[in-house]
Order: sequence, then structure tokens, then C-alpha cells
Amino acid sequence: MTDHIVIVGGGTGGSVLANDLSDRLDSELESGDVAVTLINDGSDQVYKPVWLYVPFGKREPDDGRRPLADLVDDAVDVRNDRLTDIDTDSQRLQLRDSVEDVSYDHLVLATGSTLAPEEIPGLVEGGHNYYSEDGATTLREELLDFSEGHLVLSVVGSPHMCPAAPLEFVFMADDWFRERGLREDIEITYTYPIQRVHGNAHIAEWAAPLMEERNINRETFFNAESIDPDAQTVSSMEGSELDYDLLVTVPPHRGIDLIGDAGLGDDGWVDVDRHTLEADAATSVYALGDAAATGVPKAGSVAHYQAGVVGQRIASEVRGQVPTATYDGKTICFIETGMDAASFVEFDYENPPSPAPPSKKLHWAKLAYNESYWLTARGLV
Repeated sequence: MTDHIVIVGGGTGGSVLANDLSDRLDSELESGDVAVTLINDGSDQVYKPVWLYVPFGKREPDDGRRPLADLVDDAVDVRNDRLTDIDTDSQRLQLRDSVEDVSYDHLVLATGSTLAPEEIPGLVEGGHNYYSEDGATTLREELLDFSEGHLVLSVVGSPHMCPAAPLEFVFMADDWFRERGLREDIEITYTYPIQRVHGNAHIAEWAAPLMEERNINRETFFNAESIDPDAQTVSSMEGSELDYDLLVTVPPHRGIDLIGDAGLGDDGWVDVDRHTLEADAATSVYALGDAAATGVPKAGSVAHYQAGVVGQRIASEVRGQVPTATYDGKTICFIETGMDAASFVEFDYENPPSPAPPSKKLHWAKLAYNESYWLTARGLV
């Protein structure tokens, strides 16, 4: 009897896991004792960190796109289809384009995050974002035409992908406008929904003085409730209001509705044991990356490290062994502090981040990592 491992989602976590399993279970795959299927709604993988650079003319969206089939080992069955139902009792999945259900022995949900700007009245019409390909390219045109006025970057909801990216955007925008001789005519304001400028207190403590030094206004405990595109104002739940000339937002993020429908968690995030990444509400189900509610950042490095843990655990289960691999919360992140300088943080469940002093060396290290990402997705680094 063949053990069927199904991975849903072909982003960083899903592709790294698929390649990890093809390596760990090479002999079992060759003998037919194991089969691995990767289901993704689309034929490409998108490396979303590229989008941060698109508004500043430093990258093109196509730089962050590769055919998924080119990234995943040939031993893995890659299927371009959309998940429509999860039945964890019968261990079966329904797909949009498949007549027959897909049965699984081990299921891994790596379904990522989706944007939900429609949850905030006026946000679709009044705000721009760089958390989508279309948003990043539209924002590029807006920035090129923006020579004076008030730019507001508002983090509307949390959690969201890449928690450092809002800080990066305002630091890069400040530097970009200075390089063009426009900064004196442009006011920059950054809003965040809790009473500091970042969810992690250590990163917030590091970032706030840099923002002060760069004359970037901060509005904390600001939860955007509605946008008036005609009046160009953002109103908060706390009763305050901001005028803007250009509004850039980090929209609310959600997982996929099917996760809630299957009773696996709220807002599309799977409730898991934060060390084993096993789903709380179902057996033989794991989640990783953005889809897993672990409390760690929704970042590519997290998905990468978690994929290794899940790969080890499933390989042990397939071989009838007790799985012992655990995830320790490891996260690494480069933080751009301008157009040619960056910081770096590394932390886990036990050890808090201590951001490195910004430097050109770290900026180039981040760019080098972005270039080498596709090797990471292939499991080569």
C-alpha cells in the first residue's frame, strides 16, 4: 500500500517541503511505497519579497516568478488545481478540476496568506499597496508622479506577511525622495495598530529612534477603520483622523476560508502545536508557513525552517518511527533601512532579536539572498 503525502500550496514552504521529502524518501518514492503530490492554484511560484522593490523601480514583477514545475523534483506529482474542500475525517480533498477526490495519508497545508482590503470601507478605492503584483506596479506610477504632499503608510491589520516590510518601505521611501531632492516637500507618516512601531518590542525599540532621526512621523495605536477616497482621509477606531495625499497600506490578511470550514482554525490560519506543527483539530495534518498559527512572523525564512521539520516528521512516520524533530521558532530577516543599507535579525522562541547596525554590506547580502532564492526553493541551499 502506498503512503500518499499531499502538500497544498506551492510557495516557499510547499516547494521546499516537496524537495525535502523527495530527498529524504528517495528509495520509498522509487519503490512506489510513497507518493508525494503538490497541489497549487497556478502554474507559477511567486517570490513576494521582490514586490517591495518594484515601486522604487529596482525590480520587475517577473523577477519574482518561476514555473513551479521547474522548482520541484520530478519525483513529485505537481498538480495545477484549486482546493475546494477538506474532509479530515475521511482524509479526502476535493479539487475544482478533478472528478475524483484525492485521498491522503499525510496532509500539509501551506496555503499562505490572502489580502482582504474589502474588509475596510474605502480601502480598495483609496489605498495602494505593494503586497500584490498589481499593487506594486500601480504604486510605482504613483510614486513617480508624487513630488510633494503627505505620504501615509498605514498598517491596517496584523498578522501580515513580512512584518519588517512596512518599516522597510518608509525607510526606503525617505531615502528615495532624498536622492531625488524632494524630501523637504514630502511628509511621511507611519501608522501601526498597537502602541509601538512593530509587533516585536525589540525591533520596535530599535526602529523608533531611526524613524525619529529620519523625520518619519509615527502614529501608534492607530487602527484604520475606514478610508474616504474623496476627502483623502483615514479614520481610526480610536477616533483620530489623518489627511493624506498618497496612501500606502498593508491590507488585512487572511488565510483561505476552507481552513475555517474544515474546523482547523480561525481566519484561515491552522491552529497547530507551535513545535511539532501538527494541527490541533485533526490527525495526520500539518501546517507550515503563513498558514500555521504559531505566533512567529509570516516570513519566507519561517516557512523554510518549518518545512525541514515537517519533512523529518513525515519521513519518520512513513517509516514507522516516532517523529522527534521540532521547530524552535527560528526566524531570520534582513531589514532595509534605505536604498543602500540594511540591518539583519535572527531569533527564535527563546532568544529575542537584536538588530545589527545598518550597513551597505547587509543590504547587498539581502539582494544576494533574493537572487539565490530560487536555489533555496529547489532545495539546493
